[in-house]
Amino acid sequence: MNPSKRLDERLTPLLKRIMEKGPAGCACTVVQRGEVIYKETLGYADLETKKAITPDTIYRIYSMTKVITCLAALMLYEKGLYLLNDPLEEYLPEFKNQQTFRDNNGTKSISPATGPILIKDLFTMTSGLTYPGDGTETERHTRTMLENAKRETMDMRALSNELASVPLEFDPGTRWKYGFSHDVLAALIAVLTGQTFGAFLQKEIFDPLGMTDTSFRISEDKRDRLCTIYDRPEGGALTPNTKTDANYQPGSRYESGGAGLLSTIGDYSRFAQLLAKGGEHEGVRLLSPKTVQLMATNHLSPQQLKDFNWQQMRGYGYGLGVRVMIDPAAGGNNGSIGEFGWAGLAGSYLLIDPKEELSVVYMQQLLPSQEPFIHPRLRAVIYGALG
Repeated sequence: MNPSKRLDERLTPLLKRIMEKGPAGCACTVVQRGEVIYKETLGYADLETKKAITPDTIYRIYSMTKVITCLAALMLYEKGLYLLNDPLEEYLPEFKNQQTFRDNNGTKSISPATGPILIKDLFTMTSGLTYPGDGTETERHTRTMLENAKRETMDMRALSNELASVPLEFDPGTRWKYGFSHDVLAALIAVLTGQTFGAFLQKEIFDPLGMTDTSFRISEDKRDRLCTIYDRPEGGALTPNTKTDANYQPGSRYESGGAGLLSTIGDYSRFAQLLAKGGEHEGVRLLSPKTVQLMATNHLSPQQLKDFNWQQMRGYGYGLGVRVMIDPAAGGNNGSIGEFGWAGLAGSYLLIDPKEELSVVYMQQLLPSQEPFIHPRLRAVIYGALG
């Protein structure tokens, strides 16, 4: 039996089962060695109007933006505009004289960081920058800073300046913490190129790859294609979430390198195939195979790997903006060592396997995303169907 037939028999029933207690609709595209071996859209983009998910449905891809941001930054690395071990402050001077929060047996203090943030610390989430939250002093200060800022009027350099004023959670390069590092990487791209981050992506990535529906803002003519995003508390019903879309409106300047893009499954699958084939797709080369390999190499130390301890990431390390499979046994994972990718807040998922020249893109719009349940099952079924 060929992989396409096995996927039809196994993956479609799984997606239908996922939708029973998960998203209103979903889509999945699997490509191996340039051949589409599975392509399916199921369910609804909007329950109220009974609008079906279609191949041109537009999704908020949230953190799957990060992979595009890191590829964009690596294109500039290949031009010699910076080195990964360069101090960030040489390019973004707001990060000079960085401070770090300390907690010495309950005694809290702030003192100078033991070293500068390196550019590679932005890629690998080892900078000490965080997202807003309640868990640590840095998270609380970041939350207050954002509450006081009008986000739609900020570009990435303005955000970078604000973030630089918050003391770090730890000394750069010592720990791993998910946060705003890739948004600062977007500010670095803007400074190195003299363009807005969005303009650079459009000219250097989206136009060459034919990603015609990928952008930071939703235009009026595409609004009816934007998938409704739903909240679903555990065991609860789907309710539309209308709080998330201010940054996508035409007047917004906020082009988040960590979470800001809208895309379709077709557009993102073109990008995914480029990574699966070592940086080239249909005659367009954006990165060399060696640089893609560097991106998909674990860069974390043993201590940092302990910090990277999310349930669905067992067996993975972390490279330049992507998870990287390093221990299939630890993850109960039937995939290849070196498989890499990332996921988005609302449940979108990217899997790249260079050995199999395989790319998987899955899209849905659900909060919370049920990622620990859904994504490992997608992976298990897809690898189980390969010849």
